[in-house]
Amino acid sequence: MAKVATLITNMFEDVEYTGPAQALNDAGHEVFAIEKEAGKEVTGKNGEATVKIDYGIDEVKPEDFDALFIPGGFSPDILRADDRFVQFAKYFMDEKKPVFAICHGPQLLITAKTLDGRDATGYKSIKVDLENAGVKFHDEEVFVCQNQLVTSRTPDDIPAFNREIVKLLG
Repeated sequence: MAKVATLITNMFEDVEYTGPAQALNDAGHEVFAIEKEAGKEVTGKNGEATVKIDYGIDEVKPEDFDALFIPGGFSPDILRADDRFVQFAKYFMDEKKPVFAICHGPQLLITAKTLDGRDATGYKSIKVDLENAGVKFHDEEVFVCQNQLVTSRTPDDIPAFNREIVKLLG
């Protein structure tokens, strides 16, 4: 089954990590948390979830993974200030590997300049940012672009998001 890299740090949206991670695990895929330092724990913005980091960003190569997952919350905005995470995300888009981004998750892809000409959705506060990055924005619970990029808007969209990410990985 697929090895899914998850770029995550403190202040992620709790259920936007736990729901999709559980769906991926239930489907037999492996989900690996990547942050600056392996072994530490990061906490969701609601304090409902903690995630133990499997790998530091300098310990992994994007080519060792089959897909990328970017949960929302403030985590993507924090991570996009670090070029290592931006380049990691860019690799998946450039290589047309599956990318799953929910809510504010597309912020990392905006910074990686990989969304021009794509169709996507995201949280309403980043709609203009997505459009400025060249996205045709769709206000839908989930949008799958070119059988590669799966995006959703909010925690309410998690069931549809989970369905499509699991379907895409087969």
